[in-house]
Amino acid sequence: MAIRVMLVDDQVLLRTGFRMVLAAQPDMEVVAEAGDGVEALEVLRGTAVDVVLMDVRMPKLDGVETTRRICMEDNPPKVLILTTFDLDEYAFSGLKAGASGFMLKDVPPGELLGAIRAVHSGDAVVAPSTTRRLLDRFAPMLPSSGKEPQLAELGRLTEREREVMILVAQGLSNGEIAARLVLSEATVKTHVGRILTKLNLRDRVQVVVLAYETGLVRAGGGAV
Repeated sequence: MAIRVMLVDDQVLLRTGFRMVLAAQPDMEVVAEAGDGVEALEVLRGTAVDVVLMDVRMPKLDGVETTRRICMEDNPPKVLILTTFDLDEYAFSGLKAGASGFMLKDVPPGELLGAIRAVHSGDAVVAPSTTRRLLDRFAPMLPSSGKEPQLAELGRLTEREREVMILVAQGLSNGEIAARLVLSEATVKTHVGRILTKLNLRDRVQVVVLAYETGLVRAGGGAV
């Protein structure tokens, strides 16, 4: 069954370009479009969607709040934030709101398609270099409220799980973590799964957010 994609962007030309790229894929189908968040929420009430490509800056209701409302629903579609990094100050908030990842709007088509397939399969799209740049820029803006309970939750992790969490937050893939810690990829995957379960997190994106919010990883990618 084809991945059902919804395009949410106030720029018609961009939606047209994305639609053309996706229409050429045998495993993808654009089933809906919207020009702002309000329209997107209305369309989603009557349309089955697997992945939403979400712009951030839109009239009426921005992509961050739209993402938050989508992710509060039962069995919501995955949301992939599309951002112009140098101008957009809301991408990190989009991840906190529940997005499964983010991509730059000028990303090569192949990477965009790969990201859609990844989030549809349950993975989070956290490109290491882009993640570091984004978090390094916005980590100082993170709210400090609620940090104490989150720090207490980290105490539930074993020493090895804490090591793995730090490397995930630094943007390393399972393979890179395995090489760094001299473990098998299967073992790393198991550790990541336990981290998600113990901390009640949805995916690797939330691991990154929590690690920065609690100070486990500093802006600049270094561990505390």
